[in-house]
Amino acid sequence: MSKKIRIGGASGFWGDASLASAQLVSKGNVNYLVSDYLAEITMSIMARARAKNEKLGYATDFIQDLIAPNLSEIDRKGIKVISNAGGVNPLACAEIVESLISEAGLNLKVATILGDDLITRIEELSDQNYEEMYSREKFPEKDNILSVNAYLGAFPIASALNDGADIIITGRSVDSAVTLGACIYEFGWSPDNLDKLAGGSLAGHILECGTQATGGNFTDWQEAIDNLANIGYPITEISEDGTFICSKPEDTGGLITKGTIAEQMLYEIGDPQAYILPDVVCDFSDVEIDSVGKDQVLVKNAKGYKAPENYKVSLTYKEGFRGGAMLTYYGIEADKKAEMFSKAAFERARQGLRKNNIADFTETSVEIIGNESQYGEHRSIDGSREVVAKIAAKHEDAVGIKILLREITGLGLSTPPGLSGFAGTRPKPSPVVRLFSFAIPKDEVQLKIITDGKGKDFKHKSKKSLKSEEVTRPQEPKIPKADQKEMTLVPLIQLAWGRSGDKGNKANIGIIARSEEYYPYICKILTEDLIKDRFSHFLEGNVERFLLPGSNSINFLLHDVLGGGGITSLRNDPQGKGYAQIILDTLIPVPKDLI
Repeated sequence: MSKKIRIGGASGFWGDASLASAQLVSKGNVNYLVSDYLAEITMSIMARARAKNEKLGYATDFIQDLIAPNLSEIDRKGIKVISNAGGVNPLACAEIVESLISEAGLNLKVATILGDDLITRIEELSDQNYEEMYSREKFPEKDNILSVNAYLGAFPIASALNDGADIIITGRSVDSAVTLGACIYEFGWSPDNLDKLAGGSLAGHILECGTQATGGNFTDWQEAIDNLANIGYPITEISEDGTFICSKPEDTGGLITKGTIAEQMLYEIGDPQAYILPDVVCDFSDVEIDSVGKDQVLVKNAKGYKAPENYKVSLTYKEGFRGGAMLTYYGIEADKKAEMFSKAAFERARQGLRKNNIADFTETSVEIIGNESQYGEHRSIDGSREVVAKIAAKHEDAVGIKILLREITGLGLSTPPGLSGFAGTRPKPSPVVRLFSFAIPKDEVQLKIITDGKGKDFKHKSKKSLKSEEVTRPQEPKIPKADQKEMTLVPLIQLAWGRSGDKGNKANIGIIARSEEYYPYICKILTEDLIKDRFSHFLEGNVERFLLPGSNSINFLLHDVLGGGGITSLRNDPQGKGYAQIILDTLIPVPKDLI
């Protein structure tokens, strides 16, 4: 029998549930426990923490929730742990772990992967005039930079495992690398085993967001709510050929289906035939996803192309401040009352700015959530008598935001009737953190692996990668020729699952047909023009459409649609998490006998 390893995904973000690691250690029968804590904004938060205290700058959840309560069982069961919990301070994180191991009297080796943090090279990087890879903006002012980190890959992790490491802590690696590193080590994959590397990367992509693979954020949420408080965390059983089966621990909530796994595959990807990682460029267009039992889904047919010559670098920098408040109005003409209040708040705030000789806001936002006119007919709530007014702004100075927040509160007794809401203390200004991404040659990033106190250099070599224009694109599926059929209009949600997410200022929307027979009819209606129309109230860039016939899916990539994305944005949904929901009511003509 071919070798297989079981890997459990214990965290999808910094702040994930504390029950995950204990559940996987006790019930998962896993060989590896992996956890992902990092996002671009997380790096900037950790960088600020390290600036205040040189012992901080890592994911404290990793220590409190994963290591401290489970260390003895991890040792007893021989489970290896791989995590990017190191953030901007992997050595400090490793020091804590080593002290806990020593206190417990255990004999476990800890390794750290260093080299991703380029903050000390700001002067050098600035002099090289790097441009933002998407917007072509100029390199930020050096004094405003908070963090600079290259996205590292999986081969250094595999090397640390080969040196006998039991617990591996990285800084900024790609989310899937913690899974792929285990596969490379266990199966002996080389940089030329491209399809296998793509399969291992896809397994990591499924695990990296935790319970989003087991019913969280799922289109058919009603099927996943049983025992939601005890939802199961995902496990992938990976074979030497790069195929894998997704599951979760027995007697846990949620579910594993073709739909949950397909949605997660499409989550936050751009071109599915050029999903670029440090170790391989993945092609998911022919991936097949099939149920092979209750809460058992087989994933196969990922393809790989040669790894890129560069590392992607994510730089975060501060650019002024932002702030705002959310207020509820209910009763007759709730939306009109909220609009009037919002207008008055900005009029008063601008009076205060002028009085203090302060510049105007650099950007403002008013969203009347629940108002049917706010997003057009596609996000309407008919007859709503309760709305939320979200009032927000950006300003180059924190004082400008303070003035707005004070005036929002000060209007409390001057407002039209129906104002309500649950709140604590008055909101405060917060820094606007922007993302700047660029590519740096791999040979300009010096990596080091420290295992059990001993360090060694690591060099990642790669050859020229395949260009996206060299990829053969799938053909548009054809609607079967048949006798005249009576057609009927069916909401897309009855024919497909949908999942959306973000990458900086871009959003993606993945649509997966519930049946192969539905796919041609969905493709015919869901065009780039339809998506442009639906998101015209937000969209500033273009829309790309990609086909994935292996899973009967479509992926849309919307450029410049999130108002900057993340905490740069003033939007209520700055990460596009609900974008798929906007189009799932689209009416699709299909033959009556097909339904």
